[in-house]
Amino acid sequence: MKPIRVLVVDDSATMRSLLSVALRRDPQIEVVGHAADALEARAKIKALNPDVLTLDVEMPNMNGLDFLDKIMRLRPMPVIMVSSLTSRHAAATLTALEIGAFDCISKAAFSDERAFEALIATVKAAARARIRPLGDAPPVAPAAQAGYT
Repeated sequence: MKPIRVLVVDDSATMRSLLSVALRRDPQIEVVGHAADALEARAKIKALNPDVLTLDVEMPNMNGLDFLDKIMRLRPMPVIMVSSLTSRHAAATLTALEIGAFDCISKAAFSDERAFEALIATVKAAARARIRPLGDAPPVAPAAQAGYT
């Protein structure tokens, strides 16, 4: 079975290293590269063709939500947002999920060792996901649109 190829995108070198070490614990996951911002990530996506992307929200040059929007329009792929801004029910989390992120994980969660296991499980689930381009949502039945369900 071929490994799941992951690109880690975060402006913090410490966070890139932490996520990479955690992901490399699993033999089914291969961290193929790192990027410190969206511009670098764009080039690495083209060059490395990862299966899954981890993406921070706050980055220089272009924030992660804007970059996620571009990814989902131009090259849809499973993206896991990993940010201090993506806690449960946070505005950034809801926006990321609306745009098409597979899931969101708060950086604060990594104070608990189980969060790294959850990250690995999320990457594996994301790799199996079928991601549609933004705007390709299935049609909603007229009754559901009117609120009659």
